[in-house]
Amino acid sequence: MVEIATLGTFLVAAIASLFMAWAIGAGSSGSTPFAPAVGANAISVMRAGFFVGVLGFAGAVLQGANVSEAVGAELIRNVTLSPLAATIALLIAAALVAIGVFTGYPIATAFTVTGAVIGVGLAMGGDPAWAKYTEIAALWILTPFAGGGLAYAIARLLRAEPVAEEYLIVALAAFVGALVANIEFAILNPDEAGGASIAQVAGGWFPLTTDVGVVVATTAIAALWALAIGVDLRNGTERGERHFLLVLGGLVAFSAGGSQVGLAVGPLIPLSGDVGLPLPALLLGGGFGLLLGSWTGAPRMIKAISQDYSSLGPRRSIAALIPSFIIAQAAVLYGIPVSFNEIIVSAIIGSGYAAAGAGGGVSARKMLYTVLAWAGSLAGSIVVTYAGYVVIFSLIG
Repeated sequence: MVEIATLGTFLVAAIASLFMAWAIGAGSSGSTPFAPAVGANAISVMRAGFFVGVLGFAGAVLQGANVSEAVGAELIRNVTLSPLAATIALLIAAALVAIGVFTGYPIATAFTVTGAVIGVGLAMGGDPAWAKYTEIAALWILTPFAGGGLAYAIARLLRAEPVAEEYLIVALAAFVGALVANIEFAILNPDEAGGASIAQVAGGWFPLTTDVGVVVATTAIAALWALAIGVDLRNGTERGERHFLLVLGGLVAFSAGGSQVGLAVGPLIPLSGDVGLPLPALLLGGGFGLLLGSWTGAPRMIKAISQDYSSLGPRRSIAALIPSFIIAQAAVLYGIPVSFNEIIVSAIIGSGYAAAGAGGGVSARKMLYTVLAWAGSLAGSIVVTYAGYVVIFSLIG
């Protein structure tokens, strides 16, 4: 039977987690996926907030396990977060993210939560998890270069006159379809860690070896994506581009849910065993928090990203969302917390350079403040949560 004290502390931490999920939904995961589509006038701000909430919820439930487990158990060594530590980390991180939401400046949620968990973990006497930090730092540092560079290359291709724009869009659709075919879902193979992809399941239907079957299934799915977009483009290039853009926004929103929910529920994992609550239940609750945040607070940040950073057209938006989807799914696959603000803003800048040269129409002053907010959120959350835990523990311990 669960002790009342244990249940009480878990409920306090769960409330902090729900607040964190709301702040994330209202901020990074709720605002960034459809921001380029809103900037290209492919969808209204309010509709974007609605769809990103639903898709983020689905991503949280279906793909949220990897990052959740990493945040809950892999950021600090030799200690397990206590109820007090988890509550302090979640409350401070959520407060910092909420400040970013209401001031209009995107605070990097992944930086903030990662710093908060590390801060309380160190205060508890834990050791740094240097191997995991190396993975996280590599992705964070490479994201602006990989995302921005790929967005720049795609935008340049779409502007190239020797190749018809419609053919390039169809090729990009096939590429995205191949990626979707190989995304892993736990529901497709619940008995194995990481699950299975659509291509793996479909490939098993062919009387071939597993690897060949996956290749055949991937090719077939990519062809179907290309065919669907190609037919749509024949009814109007601009119409087809906007529809493709909305599909990309949906994929990024789904990926955002799969990554960002771990930032909210990860610290609860060490506590959930004490109250008999399995990880799927945590993901369901975290996804619900993301949904509420997206519906109630995301429109403000969607406007900030889509209008304040750059004026985007359909081609630049497509160029920005494809690398965003790739990086997001890589983070989900390897269980690395990632900032969607960093991903999207880097991709917007890359596509902007291709369209307008140096600067790409992006406010340098705005970007400077954003970068400072990212760095400050990581360092500040470590310091504040470390000090907060020490002070509170000394008062009640």
